[in-house]
Amino acid sequence: MMFKICVVLGLLAAVCTVNGEKLRFDNYRSYEVNIQNEEQLRALQTLEESPNGYYFLESPMRSNMKVSILVPPHKYADFENFTSHLDMENSLKIANFQELIDNERPLKRKREGFGWEDYHTLEEMYAWMDELVQQYPQYLRIETYGESFEKRQMKAIILSKQPGNPGIFLESNIHAREWITSATTTWILNQLLTSTDPEVVQLATEYDWYILPVMNPDGLHYTKETNRLWRKNRSRQTILCQGVDMNRNFPGHWMEGGASVNPCSDLFAGPSAGSEIETQNVMALLRKYKSQIDFYMSFHSYGQYMLLPYGHQDAEHSENYFDWMQIAEAAAQAAVRKHGTQYTFGTTADVLYVASGSSPDWAHGQEGIPIGVTYEFRDTGYYGFVLPATQIIPNAEEVLDSLVAWMAKAKELGYFPRRDVVA
Repeated sequence: MMFKICVVLGLLAAVCTVNGEKLRFDNYRSYEVNIQNEEQLRALQTLEESPNGYYFLESPMRSNMKVSILVPPHKYADFENFTSHLDMENSLKIANFQELIDNERPLKRKREGFGWEDYHTLEEMYAWMDELVQQYPQYLRIETYGESFEKRQMKAIILSKQPGNPGIFLESNIHAREWITSATTTWILNQLLTSTDPEVVQLATEYDWYILPVMNPDGLHYTKETNRLWRKNRSRQTILCQGVDMNRNFPGHWMEGGASVNPCSDLFAGPSAGSEIETQNVMALLRKYKSQIDFYMSFHSYGQYMLLPYGHQDAEHSENYFDWMQIAEAAAQAAVRKHGTQYTFGTTADVLYVASGSSPDWAHGQEGIPIGVTYEFRDTGYYGFVLPATQIIPNAEEVLDSLVAWMAKAKELGYFPRRDVVA
């Protein structure tokens, strides 16, 4: 059965990317489907495992949730019959999904140099990081902490203005299609270096930042060149199926709900915990600096959530839970002020769905990092993963505002003590 599923998915992918052509979604309709009961949930989960042309933008994880599904033109009638038979509520959101992709980057490099009016490639981000280090050699350094499956370098940029600072570990673009995450990360880094706002200056001065703008370099490259909606890394799993969801691949409650054993699934957790070279590289980097790290952040999109550990099945709350909820409440209140964007906060399992093997859960639960959080950025579903580039700066502004409030509240509660420095 598994082989048949992989064959179907593999053939679909092969047809769509023949001769290296970019996968297009012309006249694909985007529907929002409301899962109201277990029968509907099971039917959608079966359809996702063998989609026959459908494309799920979210995986159906539980009843009483909504998922977005792309329906190709030749499946319009089938989809109507499927939802009608199950009495499944659905609404058409977008009549032609390719238009959303075509309009994602309205400027497309009309301006010279690195900026935040458009989305950048991995190479452009790395070149910009190199320029920053030349400009601020007293504060910045780049650390190449390994190679990806396809032999691309994995780079972190480390900002430190004074010894003994508590550390913040920030990773983004673990999911390839979430371009807004690395764009936001690079904007925040630029603000840490250039802002004159006293609160931002304090963030840059009183904390060391270990920043991984792109944790999934192969996947990001694939979204640029072939399939805009690709999620996983690019490791070879079967003859026809590639990729592991690295945010299901970390040790500690690995494969305890909300992950898949199907190598063709977007939620495939890998053949074993920590199986992926990219996962291993990030784990090694965190462990190298673990004694200096107090806060682990993972940037994602979309949904407007601040998700706290844990996400696995039947997870209990961390001993830090009540502190975290106070901190997240302060951060959410700050995020809404500038642009009115409302964030929901709580544990992954409580406010979203069961999901095991995430990087913040591993960092807190296995490595003892005091605070961990997953941000899910804008929006709540219309643009989803293809958030227009015009929203990069507004999104980044509200995230930075939330981080200022997050750190202030956490410090008030006794987190982030400075460390003694031995001369």
